[in-house]
Amino acid sequence: RMAASWLFFCVLLPCVTSSSAHSDFFTSIGQMTDLLFTEKDLVTSLKDYIRAEETKLEQIRRWADKLDVLAAAATQDPESFLGHPVNAFKLMKRLNTEWGELENLVLTDMSDGFISNLTIQRQHFPNDDDQTGAAKALMRLQDTYQLDTDTISTGQLPGSSSMASLRPTMTVDDCFDLGKVAYSEADYYHTELWMVQALKQLDQGETSNTVDAVTILDYLSYSVYQQGELERALDFTRRLLELDGTHQRANGNLKYFEYQLAKQKKVEVGEKGEGRQMPRHPDDYLPERRKYEQLCRGEGVKMTPRRQSRLFCRYYDNNRHPRYMIGPVKQEDEWDSPRIVRYHDIVSDKEMEKVKELAKPRLRRATVHDPQTGKLTTAHYRVSKSAWLGAYEHPVIDKINQRIEDITGLDVSTAEDLQVANYGVGGQYEPHFDFGRKDEPDAFEELGTGNRIATWLLYMSDVQSGGATVFTDVRAAVWPKKGTAVFWYNLFPSGDGDYRTRHAACPVLVGNKWVSNKWIHERGQEFRRRCSLQETTESFSSAATDTSV
Repeated sequence: RMAASWLFFCVLLPCVTSSSAHSDFFTSIGQMTDLLFTEKDLVTSLKDYIRAEETKLEQIRRWADKLDVLAAAATQDPESFLGHPVNAFKLMKRLNTEWGELENLVLTDMSDGFISNLTIQRQHFPNDDDQTGAAKALMRLQDTYQLDTDTISTGQLPGSSSMASLRPTMTVDDCFDLGKVAYSEADYYHTELWMVQALKQLDQGETSNTVDAVTILDYLSYSVYQQGELERALDFTRRLLELDGTHQRANGNLKYFEYQLAKQKKVEVGEKGEGRQMPRHPDDYLPERRKYEQLCRGEGVKMTPRRQSRLFCRYYDNNRHPRYMIGPVKQEDEWDSPRIVRYHDIVSDKEMEKVKELAKPRLRRATVHDPQTGKLTTAHYRVSKSAWLGAYEHPVIDKINQRIEDITGLDVSTAEDLQVANYGVGGQYEPHFDFGRKDEPDAFEELGTGNRIATWLLYMSDVQSGGATVFTDVRAAVWPKKGTAVFWYNLFPSGDGDYRTRHAACPVLVGNKWVSNKWIHERGQEFRRRCSLQETTESFSSAATDTSV
């Protein structure tokens, strides 16, 4: 019965609900900037309302002060006061007319303008799903970059401003709300972390009007119990009862925990009885998560000094291409096998701003190819918004496409449109392949252009921290640099997929990441063009087999 009682009362704990509309604001920092201006407009409107209320109150105050003086004088000798016909007339006028006017003034709703503006703007507000998405993003950043809750709460993130006055901080309420989001997802690992942080800030003297230690301890005891830590659950419950001895759920849980702990100790004779520890990612669908997160932190990059010595920078003209004989581009070897090259200063700031300007109004939640249905769908492991831009839409897009063709030697007439992506809070794209695999024979059938032979990825912003492109199979990492593009082949000359190109976009820790990519397809490619970089790849293969340090 106690177990049932526990579960019953847990159902009564607050949970996060979600509304039906979903704008996915949290998936694009670029579009979230519009919300800042919306909020600024609302603050201006709110201040106008406050000024109107203050003006109204000032009118009422002046009226009250004037009548206070008049009443004080009149009531000293009422008959003498009213003996003057003007005073008698004014009394009739005040009570018959002026008090009615005052009543109308008091009843005047000065909030109409503000409420009207708020109502109009609210339809463009983020919803519960956005708040939950942003909360999950913070927890994803916490895991990926191994940040403790105090670092996040005090705003001291790597790459953020060192000035304390510019660092955003989290209140007790903020930490509690993060814990509630984790709780609603049955993520008791993060529930515990953020409830402990909320409790710590309360213990340090911070105040809250919406949450107290009793409520936090209630969540804490349940979250650690769910992780198999009975002794800690018992400790939190006892502390709760010290604050509120009449707490019904806690009193029931106290007996239940004591009973379960005694039962556990009998069974685990000679053992420490620490209980099970819930994994951070139970039933993880991503087997390479640890490797992926290490690479995102800049750890575990597998490049020996000998291989590194064979990577070069050069001026590149793509076999004396007419456009680049006089002004070759700067090419840098980022990796040897598979070969990944970076082109520096490949687009101008003006061109990048035009691409962003064209894409921003059309940004929609980025999708992935579902191998089961063959259709595009959104996925929790890809947090960004994207837009597709065709060459016909603006000369800048056409110029960028031509530049890609000239530099790579590949025909882009059968390539997909330029995809522009802007990452959101903790924006990422977990490990994936760009090409269609053998178990996905219909991956690009609707395009009729064959498989994705190569990828061109252009970085259109610098990122203060995080946001690397990592290749998990070969343990490579490429960091964003504005105005540069990286290029690699997804297929071997045989047409088989190169599984070493499995890659991911790491979560953006601090900053705003804009990229655009061009997926070039097989159809229309001449053999000599396909070999332009592939031959160089072969020369790097021998270096890649060297594992000396």
